[in-house]
Amino acid sequence: MKKAIILGASSGIGKGVAQLLVINKYKVGITGRRTDLLEKIKQENPDFIIKSFDVSDTKSTIDNLEELTAELGGLDLLIISSGTGDLNENLNFDTEKRTIDTNAIGFTNAACWAFNFFRKQKYGHIAAITSVAGLRGNRQAPSYNATKAYQINYLEALRQKAKHLKMPIIITDIRPGFVKTDMAKGDGQFWTATVDKASKQIYKAIKAKKQVVYITGRWQLLGIILKLIPRFVYNKL
Repeated sequence: MKKAIILGASSGIGKGVAQLLVINKYKVGITGRRTDLLEKIKQENPDFIIKSFDVSDTKSTIDNLEELTAELGGLDLLIISSGTGDLNENLNFDTEKRTIDTNAIGFTNAACWAFNFFRKQKYGHIAAITSVAGLRGNRQAPSYNATKAYQINYLEALRQKAKHLKMPIIITDIRPGFVKTDMAKGDGQFWTATVDKASKQIYKAIKAKKQVVYITGRWQLLGIILKLIPRFVYNKL
């Protein structure tokens, strides 16, 4: 039986993917900040192993990852689904820092731990929920888009590192557009996927060991368009 840990699985995409993994015979550990939500998930399905902590607390994260791995009896797959982001028109630093602490520092801490664990093990799979937002900056949520760009580039670096080491460590960059979760903020949302649809596509991409996947697929087209918009035009948006 394969073993997986999902960081940030108390709701939304993380929860949806966790449920699919259990259905498909994975032994799964889930984490999140909201203990009550994790306990509710476990009540619904006692097969889950739960740990409550904040990924921005780097020491606690490592301690809990190691405990979860021991309780699972090993680890084949780590999914980083934890993340945060708020609209920040007034550029309040506390808002920016909260996003950076989770999406950059917390993400890096977990990704480093997982890569080194899998390097020692000589195989493994890291998947992370980044975002189409990481392709360009955004005046409404500067740190969110910036940290998602950081994640995209960091995952690419890990993929390159695995290739250089000639080890079967799979790195999957999952780039959702809008999904109907609490993370989806702001007006003008379109091509919005349900959590169920997004989760199924994410599970399929992980199973296929994809390197990069857009959720849903049509967002790849928008990603291409975004990167092609000249800077002088984009600056006026």
